[in-house]
Amino acid sequence: MNYIGMNGAVIPASEAVISVMDHGFLYGMGLFETFRTYHGVPFLLDEHLERLEAGCKELGIEHHISSSQINDEIKSLLAANNLRDAYIRYTVSAGVDVLGLPSANYHRATRVMYMKELPSFSPSVYEWGKSLLRLKLRRNTPEGKVRLKSLHYMNNILAKRELLESLQAASAQAEGLFLTEKGYLAEGIVSNLFFVKQDRLYTPAIENGILPGITRAFVIQLARELGIKIAEGNYTWDHLVHADEAFITSSIQEVVPITSLIDTDGAIYKVNSGTVGPVTSQLLNLYRKKAGMLK
Repeated sequence: MNYIGMNGAVIPASEAVISVMDHGFLYGMGLFETFRTYHGVPFLLDEHLERLEAGCKELGIEHHISSSQINDEIKSLLAANNLRDAYIRYTVSAGVDVLGLPSANYHRATRVMYMKELPSFSPSVYEWGKSLLRLKLRRNTPEGKVRLKSLHYMNNILAKRELLESLQAASAQAEGLFLTEKGYLAEGIVSNLFFVKQDRLYTPAIENGILPGITRAFVIQLARELGIKIAEGNYTWDHLVHADEAFITSSIQEVVPITSLIDTDGAIYKVNSGTVGPVTSQLLNLYRKKAGMLK
């Protein structure tokens, strides 16, 4: 990452700084979106920006940037970093303000666009899948009515530490799974969760305090296009253990099959005999067609 976007300007990464009085630094007041490009075009950008705008409005952060402007900034940053496609994180921090809790809206937000090469995922991951480790750490509750993709990320970081400390997870490609305090399935550390039972697709409801993922919503839309019945609700680990298929979604990884489950006691359960299932394959193929990867 040689260059970073800072308030619309492309500058060397070594020169990109924010003030110690920025409330993103002081109080974690800020939001971000993570997405990727396909053939140089950011995928689902309007949806990401709509979620960001709604969150900024809730936090009192003024942010009125059009998708065309963001598109132009992405093109400039891709060129500066000599990348055709990239993993992009767009952050809006509240900006500089007085020391102390704010008494009014934030009028001078700090905008930062980070960019790096896309991680390489082996094609075998989309056939043989990943493991999903049931975390002992529970998902914290959102600060507001609905979870925002905010700069408050300690819960996720602690979960990642737990995942890395698990010998079974460390020896395989694995994601960590949060449960809620009530014991319901929530979401992955960096993903949303789906499972299939008798040709019906299930996913935890937003009311469980999960992030309303952009890719999650898009996959639900794709399932409806394919005529797959959808249910959103409260589900348990036992539901997942007895599922016919399971998969996780994220903007960078797309649709990744989950083919084994690791319980907190180390017990391992196979899903769909350890390979990607038919519903997951259908959704992944349609996703990639919509993204322009497949004809």
